[in-house]
This record gives sequence, C-alpha cells and structure tokens, in this order.
Amino acid sequence: MTRLLFLGSIGLQEVLLIALVVLLFFGGKKIPELMKGIGKGVRAFKEGMNEVEKDIKEPTSEDKQ
Repeated sequence: MTRLLFLGSIGLQEVLLIALVVLLFFGGKKIPELMKGIGKGVRAFKEGMNEVEKDIKEPTSEDKQ
C-alpha cells in the first residue's frame, strides 16, 4: 500500500518528491523554523475555531431576555 490514507490519491513517491523540493528550497536549517511557524498557525486556527464554537453554543444576553 503506497498511498497515504489521509492524503487521498497522493502516493508515497509524491510525498517524498515534495519533501525533497522543500528541502532544496529552504535548506536543512530553515525547515525547523518553517515547521514551528506552521505549528503556531495551526494552533491559532484551532483556538479561533474553538472560540467560534463556544460563541455559538453560549447564549448571549439577548437570548436570556
């Protein structure tokens, strides 16, 4: 099974090619910084989504009247 389930029709060879291109563009020293930035972005997005869900579920002061 050379296909990764979470990536749909992208196979292992394609993932390795993309990783190689990223390595060539950014270099070995920049990749940890890039991953850290992506992690912060994903975390901020999840926190924003949680706040939106919380706002939707919580009744507002107008709803209480």
